[in-house]
Amino acid sequence: MFLTNCTRPNIAYNVGRLIRCTYNPSIEHWDAISRLLRYLKSTFDYGLSYCGYPAILEGYCDANWISDIDEVKPTSGYVFTLAGGAVSWKSSKQTCIARSTMEFELVALKKAGSEAEWFRSLLIDIPLYTNSIASICIHCDCQAAIACANNKIYHGKSRHIP
Repeated sequence: MFLTNCTRPNIAYNVGRLIRCTYNPSIEHWDAISRLLRYLKSTFDYGLSYCGYPAILEGYCDANWISDIDEVKPTSGYVFTLAGGAVSWKSSKQTCIARSTMEFELVALKKAGSEAEWFRSLLIDIPLYTNSIASICIHCDCQAAIACANNKIYHGKSRHIP
């Protein structure tokens, strides 16, 4: 878990899938663990790298409806990069069941927005920037979710979205 949370975001999905099977692992799960360990051994010199400039914070978010027949809830995640390297990432199952693609993409966008707000306040508190902090761009691949997020008018059709 330390590798996943602190240094190796590229194994987060695999570790998350394997954690779900720890209560009763089968031979397939042990094979997957050994493949993951072989991968880590062959890529032990990989790591996060950062280039100095431009030090622009950007976010990327996405959601995956049902990627497995055993899953009911969609998975959403985000990653934030600064100076060319990942500084924050998270992938988790959503706590609600959305009724459309737009809704679960909007939930992922909301989670990324909350993280962006936290990062913005952190960057303001750190005296590295002499200028004001520019807006943080969050990239999302769902045009309907972007349109709904940009719509400042409340309408009852979206009141159930957390």
